[in-house]
Amino acid sequence: MPRIDSKPALLDRIESIRGSAAPDPSDPRVLARARWALLGIFALNGVMMSSWLARIPSVRDALDLTPAELGVVLLAGAVGALATVTVAGPFVTRFGGRVAFLIAAVLFAAAFVLLGVGPATGSVTLLATGILLNGMAFSLGNVPMNVESAGIERRTGRTVLPQFHAAFSIGAVAGSLLGAACAAGGVPVLVQFVVTGALATVVRLATIPLIVHDTLPMSPARPEPRGRGASGASSAPRETTGPGSASPTLRHRSVVLRRAVAHRGARLGAALGAWREPRTLLIGLVILSAALSEGSANDWLSLAVVDGFAQTEAVGAVVFGTFVGAMTVMRLAGTRLIDRFGRVAVLRASGITSVVGLLLFGFAPTLALAGVGVVLWGFGAALAVPIGIAAASDEPLRAAGRVSVVSAFSSMAALAAPPLLGLAAEAVGARHALVLIVGAMVLSVLLADRVAPLRAPSGAVAGAVMQDGPVDDGGPAAGTEGIDGTDGTDGAPEPGAEAALPDRRAPVRVTRRPHRDPQRAGRRTNRPHRRQETSA
Repeated sequence: MPRIDSKPALLDRIESIRGSAAPDPSDPRVLARARWALLGIFALNGVMMSSWLARIPSVRDALDLTPAELGVVLLAGAVGALATVTVAGPFVTRFGGRVAFLIAAVLFAAAFVLLGVGPATGSVTLLATGILLNGMAFSLGNVPMNVESAGIERRTGRTVLPQFHAAFSIGAVAGSLLGAACAAGGVPVLVQFVVTGALATVVRLATIPLIVHDTLPMSPARPEPRGRGASGASSAPRETTGPGSASPTLRHRSVVLRRAVAHRGARLGAALGAWREPRTLLIGLVILSAALSEGSANDWLSLAVVDGFAQTEAVGAVVFGTFVGAMTVMRLAGTRLIDRFGRVAVLRASGITSVVGLLLFGFAPTLALAGVGVVLWGFGAALAVPIGIAAASDEPLRAAGRVSVVSAFSSMAALAAPPLLGLAAEAVGARHALVLIVGAMVLSVLLADRVAPLRAPSGAVAGAVMQDGPVDDGGPAAGTEGIDGTDGTDGAPEPGAEAALPDRRAPVRVTRRPHRDPQRAGRRTNRPHRRQETSA
């Protein structure tokens, strides 16, 4: 096997690809910039989604599509999202969030060009392709976005993930207003989508360097002087080198890099293995329930108000805006609720509130009382997705794979809900059909205990720092995980518990079996430890 430590240029290149130039997550200013950048990306996604959905009537009229044909074309977005989200976790694990953000930005740009060109040229194929790419872009970018947000929450020690989803809701309201203004002003769909896509691409590319990149294992820091034995011999891994060989720093980097290459397949296997984890799958069911609740409101609430209460389309839009506003308010206030009462209690309360709101909306005799039900429904639907994403991100090195899995359940809901609710609406009406979502809310209440934060068992902290190289705040350095591709822990502490942990940046060496005889230990200091020999 060729010696890697004789090629410093290759090492530097690999480290740069793996994100060694990413910002230092321990700097509060870096965290603040990353937080604002992610808030902007979440809001931008909301703007893009709603600005597109608001122009669907214009797109339908331009292509003269029937409701059935439009439904089939729109299904392309759900297909693209589901196909992408199933591989997004392993992709982010292998290439990192930086690459995923970049590809998602390119897909968004291409999608919005096609969304505008399709109606302008009368091509349903181009429109469907644009919708497909749009769904793929959302799914690919969604995984690193949520993992990065969970990383900021973990580092700040307090709940902030709902604020990012609140930014998405605010962006959705702004996008709806943008689409309505363009429609009222007679702005062509092609012009709106091309300009929106171009501006969004510039913003996305500009924010990539500001993000901490918790989805990309940081390269090991330059090794500091390690502890020395009784005779003064260094305890760092030793390599036999000849004259003119690389420096100790380069040799240490070589050791870590070799280990990273050897365990790369194990890490990818761990990302795919998230599909076999019972807790992750049950959290996925919680996400599915939340997606059914929020998605059914997006698709059917306005229509249910128009048909169920014989109101105008404008009144239906106001009621839907009330639902979105209630979600936004609760997501902004939910951070304090989660910090005070915990994930499990808040998720249970959210599910119960949604049940009450849905029943009130479905069976209220007046629109005013139904509006109260809509507010309660919005409150209950606000926090389930952020809580589920945070629960799936408890362990940093496994977060990408797990977020990918639970996001797939959301895409499944987007595929299944429209046709099922459509059949029910034909039979009993849209307002009463929405009551069926109560079953999903009851399921989320029953599964609420699955989102409890994972707690580090005794010895887990030591396992996290017993590696031969320094470890950054986001988890073990690249290649320093265990042989099974994990980080050596069963879970992460709750937010706020990081202060009680030892400084994970400081190199701590834990020997497998310390010598009991100090004199005997002193005679063996010139010999590398067995653990160091095998790890090197």
